[in-house]
Amino acid sequence: LPQSFLDFLDRNGLHPSIYIPRYIRLKPGLHHIEEQLGCRLDALAWLPGFYALPPTIQIAASQPYKTGKIYGMDAASGAAVSALNVTPGDHVLDLCAAPGAKLCMLLDLLGSSGSLTGVDIARHRLAACRTMLLKYALGDYCRLFVADGTSFSLLPVRFREWSSKRSWKDRKQAAKTRPELIFYGKHSGVVGLSRNELGYDKVLVDAECTHDGSVKHIQKFEHWGWKTLQRRVLDAKRTDILLQLQLQLLTNGFRLLKVGGSLVYSTCSLTVAQNEDMVEQFLSRNPSAEVQQIDTAEDWPCRGGRIPKSLRFDPETSRTSGLFIVKLTRL
Repeated sequence: LPQSFLDFLDRNGLHPSIYIPRYIRLKPGLHHIEEQLGCRLDALAWLPGFYALPPTIQIAASQPYKTGKIYGMDAASGAAVSALNVTPGDHVLDLCAAPGAKLCMLLDLLGSSGSLTGVDIARHRLAACRTMLLKYALGDYCRLFVADGTSFSLLPVRFREWSSKRSWKDRKQAAKTRPELIFYGKHSGVVGLSRNELGYDKVLVDAECTHDGSVKHIQKFEHWGWKTLQRRVLDAKRTDILLQLQLQLLTNGFRLLKVGGSLVYSTCSLTVAQNEDMVEQFLSRNPSAEVQQIDTAEDWPCRGGRIPKSLRFDPETSRTSGLFIVKLTRL
């Protein structure tokens, strides 16, 4: 690792040896794939469906991955989805859906009910999500929109509400402002219509960040060149832009949440600025937001964040990539 990144770790009280672990998630109902992978899988007692495996295994080249039996997904990312406590019948919004691992886990939890709306500003990245939906046969209850997550405004509605309570003029105007739909599952709900009195039951805001806590991301700089790390991770000006984006994403995600619903905000950054500082700023501006206890986290191998009830995963404590998680409700 270059000295600039070592200094960054030191300022945040982190040791470079933390960048080590690897995990997969099995598609529900599948077992006994160790022989196909050619290695032993160690089940995580604290997170059902997740397994640790040796870092030398090339997941993408394996038959189970090619045939849609496993997902490459860090256990900390799985914890963020688990914290949302999705139940069958929920209408869920994934406001930063790409590259799609969390999206697929949300759909596996929903089963054959409810709906999932995935949003991402990058069309090519969202197209990768669409490919995953087809590969894992998960698309019936999902719709994908290419849109800016800071201003996305479509809510889940029933066909009767769309057809009987909206005039032709209103529907025509909604169509003009509609984000680009690139995937529409046959049971994912009516597209369009924004109504203040409706909202999503659950919202996930896994916000864009510097990714300094992601093992997989940091390893990429060996190929990209370590000089690019200064521009993409350590540059203060870019970080300031990211902080503004994170606040806007969280604010809009919360706006689309129904009263009594749950929102999970997460980043794979280890910094305080992109996590506790940002969330505290949001809370100071939104008195109807309240931090919730993550009930499923009782046995999780993580530590508390500076904000009470928030959680922090890191390779030293958790043997996962770094991840900050906080759960909010709308009063």
